[in-house]
Amino acid sequence: MISRIYFVSAILFMSLLGCSNATKEKDILTVTGAISASEMGATLIHEHVLVDFIGADKTGYHRWNREEVVQKVLPYLQKAKKLGLNTLLECTPAYLGRDPQILRELSVKSGLRILTNTGFYGAVQDKYIPAFAFEIDADSIAAIWIREFEQGIEKTGIRPGFIKISVDTNAILSEIDEKIVRAAIITHRKTGLTIVSHTTSDSPAFAQLDILEKEDISPEAWVWTHAQEGTLEGRIHAAHKGAWISIDDVNKEELDSTVNKIISLKSSGFLNRVLISHDAGWFDPDAPDGGEFVGYTDIFTHLLPALRENGFNQMEIDQLLIENPKSAYKIRVRTE
Repeated sequence: MISRIYFVSAILFMSLLGCSNATKEKDILTVTGAISASEMGATLIHEHVLVDFIGADKTGYHRWNREEVVQKVLPYLQKAKKLGLNTLLECTPAYLGRDPQILRELSVKSGLRILTNTGFYGAVQDKYIPAFAFEIDADSIAAIWIREFEQGIEKTGIRPGFIKISVDTNAILSEIDEKIVRAAIITHRKTGLTIVSHTTSDSPAFAQLDILEKEDISPEAWVWTHAQEGTLEGRIHAAHKGAWISIDDVNKEELDSTVNKIISLKSSGFLNRVLISHDAGWFDPDAPDGGEFVGYTDIFTHLLPALRENGFNQMEIDQLLIENPKSAYKIRVRTE
């Protein structure tokens, strides 16, 4: 009788345990599956593994050898991991060299968590936007991105962890750029994925924020990628609205400038809106052996020591590398 009670109790305990695991919050999508945001750890939010600049009408998996790319990139990821990196967001969009299968293999071999994206890249006079996107509306574009979120990219089963878009530097968004922004908003409202927008000056950043607000989507759902290219006043204005300010050109050659930008945002009370990364990499299919590769370590070897020398404590370092990425990329719909 006792053994039977023990058996039933054990089954009940295991059932409850399984139920707990099944309902555990999973709010980040990596190329190897869903994780909790609390598992991200130190995170680089804007890096590249492979970028193909040939154009949307010519690019494709035929342009590179996956084994060669993995062999080239893996040591750089491993080196960053040894310095404390846990998670990396790979920001190369579709039609510009996105390859989720390479990212999954690199994730498994390096032990790093890697996120890929959905979206289209509208900068550089639309060279990387597929021709069909000009012929369909924002809802139809969003349907493609939502399908990738729900079903996986192509037949890989790999789901995007964020939306990556890009706009040109015009003060007034072009028709296709506005369409892409609106498609991203539709996709966010359906999926909760964060919108990451390559935007290199104040005016197009503010134009996007205006559209977000008119559509009742909080600026907290939007990352101003390359915000270092805007003005301090522009960064503060966007941060005040709730946008994420991405300082993502970190390198040892321009260290003082980067430190000053971060200090200025901290002094203005917006350290909790700042994201940092290198925008580094990447394998170039047109260059011998993939070309010159810039690693993902300058933040760890140069920026963090420089911030500490300027009075940043460990809590503030963790804010930049751990807490802000968790909050920025946690999947959830953010409305006004």
